[in-house]
Amino acid sequence: MREPAVSDIINATSSPPQALLERLKDYGQEDIFALWDELSPEERDFLVKDIESLDLSRIDRIIRCSFHSQGLPAAAIEPVPESCVSTVEERTMEDREKWCKMGLKAISEGKLGVLLLSGGQGTRLGSSDPKGCFNIGLPSGKSLFQIQAERILCVQRLAAQSVNEGSTGVTRIHWYIMTSPFTDEATHKFFESHKYFGLEVDQVTFFQQGTIPCVSKDGRFVMEAPYRVAKSPDGNGGVYTALKYSRLLEDMATRGIKYIDCYGVDNALVRVADPTFLGYFIDRGVSAAAKVVRKAYPQEKVGVFVRRGKGGPLSVVEYSELDQSLASAINQETGRLRFCWSNVCLHMFTLDFLNQVANGLEKDSIYHLAEKKIPSIHGHTMGYKLEQFIFDAFPYAPSTALFEVLREEEFAPVKNANGSNFDTPDSARLLVLRLHTRWVIAAGGFLTHSVPLYATGVEVSPLCSYAGENLEAICRGRTFHAPCEISF
Repeated sequence: MREPAVSDIINATSSPPQALLERLKDYGQEDIFALWDELSPEERDFLVKDIESLDLSRIDRIIRCSFHSQGLPAAAIEPVPESCVSTVEERTMEDREKWCKMGLKAISEGKLGVLLLSGGQGTRLGSSDPKGCFNIGLPSGKSLFQIQAERILCVQRLAAQSVNEGSTGVTRIHWYIMTSPFTDEATHKFFESHKYFGLEVDQVTFFQQGTIPCVSKDGRFVMEAPYRVAKSPDGNGGVYTALKYSRLLEDMATRGIKYIDCYGVDNALVRVADPTFLGYFIDRGVSAAAKVVRKAYPQEKVGVFVRRGKGGPLSVVEYSELDQSLASAINQETGRLRFCWSNVCLHMFTLDFLNQVANGLEKDSIYHLAEKKIPSIHGHTMGYKLEQFIFDAFPYAPSTALFEVLREEEFAPVKNANGSNFDTPDSARLLVLRLHTRWVIAAGGFLTHSVPLYATGVEVSPLCSYAGENLEAICRGRTFHAPCEISF
């Protein structure tokens, strides 16, 4: 005789499962069952399974800790010490060459893994596809995923060549890609349909970030439907918990990975697995590092690195939290803004530090409360989505270094639909074309164009050149008609 299924028990009674109801009462969430009597047997079954999938004690701890932390005064902030930053001006050619060699050596030894944050949909771009599938309109028509995959292929080749001229052996860089429940299936299918863009299938690992219930202003779960709790992704900082629970930190250790290059998908100029940044990171011997760009003007809507408290750790303050007088203050010695180092989600971590962060953030259970309109059974209601951010890791770092890069060379965000004022596919495409045009001219090439040059340019395939190197043989003395793609 078979054991009765949960659905049999639910359908045989007109009241919610008593044990589950008592658990919900322990956390003040019994209102989840408020519309139980109106649900069909299938909807009751769905609701029970939805609740049973939640770690109620963990979620309750997160809600309480996050609400409590909102009322606490933040430690006073100080500018980042100059000693923590490698600025473009102070970097010598010798430094760059040394760091690049160090980075390529570590890559050739299999010590670098790449971690992509790709949980977002292109909703603001007018697409329901994962952002990485987006084609920003380059002559090649390549998606962001393809551009990044080809940069990995290029770095692998450069690393092999740096160790042994003419070597055919290539050490593969493992690519860990964090999706979300909303992008996971589509991301898998996109990679499969494009044959992983030339990468080996087994050098790419997909994993999902978590979700967490949305809550009302009094901390109760918002019901998206009478039988379903409203949930949202737990932010790009959910990567630490996701890596821990998917056991990928152990996977990295097994592969011999010691350093992790971590970045967001929506940057058309991202230098994936940048050997120079890696070499700088290794040379400094720090636990965490970030590429930064100089803040363009005091009111620019970007988070900036600061020091929390006297001699405290480096962390990121969002632009909305930075007092306008501090945002406008000038460092009289350097002529820069006192708080000028903008966070652009380009990070490097040691594997040891990632393990520390995964445990520390889980223990602290503090999430940011993002006030949003949340779809609910009462229409759109104001409540909170709970999120962690990738930069939440930095206060845990015993040592942190910042590495300035030029935004016109490494930062072309794709966040808003064309027609918006900034960070659009059009603006990102032009940044790519202008940079690559400078590369081609520096390599001895010429351009013709039927539209003004500021509105066009050439695209250099990442398979040809990672950062403008090795283009003389392709470009010297040749004329290219813009727009076009230059490839082998």
